Amino acid sequence: MSLTGGNRNDVTQLMLLIEAIPPVRGRRGRPRRRPDALYADRGYDHDKYRKLVRDKGITPFIARRGVEHGSGLGVHRWVVEQSFALLHWFRRLRIRWEIRDDIHEAFLSLACSIICWRRLTNLTLC
Repeated sequence: MSLTGGNRNDVTQLMLLIEAIPPVRGRRGRPRRRPDALYADRGYDHDKYRKLVRDKGITPFIARRGVEHGSGLGVHRWVVEQSFALLHWFRRLRIRWEIRDDIHEAFLSLACSIICWRRLTNLTLC
């Protein structure tokens, strides 16, 4: 996975993201290398990327532009938005001040660890 600027289009990183998926452990036999399906919003609505995803053996469920919403693809979007909101608690991650990628990724990992730790401590208190 590569770190890109905030003003880049997400669809340019789609295939790199799919190729970076690690093997999924579970049932006996060879571990799976890719998911069965890909769910995406209208920002990924390009026939070129639909074909590339199908060529990988993945069924794309990508919302179409100009079509009335009702596909159900946006039902769980709040999970992503909530994750960004949690990361924005950390001022240093709101705007990227570090020039070096490894330092920024280290702060991102540290922030994710703190968020998980806070969630786990809240669960044990209940």
